[in-house]
Amino acid sequence: MEHVSTMTLPEVDTRPESTDTTDDDSPKMFHYVRKNKIAESAVMGTHVVALCGEVFPVTRSPKPGSPVCPECKRIFDSLPPGGDE
Repeated sequence: MEHVSTMTLPEVDTRPESTDTTDDDSPKMFHYVRKNKIAESAVMGTHVVALCGEVFPVTRSPKPGSPVCPECKRIFDSLPPGGDE
């Protein structure tokens, strides 16, 4: 199994009925995505796929203590340890 290098990123949902943002449009939850896709998404506006399957463009970085998607955390914790690629 290939090791997946990840980093916590915000979920951004462009649907107006989204429950994933607060009134100030800050993400309520952050997701784990492939680390090598972060810069590309931030610069080019391409979408990333989180471990849980959510798809979104990178627009914000999490602050320490930010809430993490429970499904992403569960998947990440089940992955074998490995180094950054």
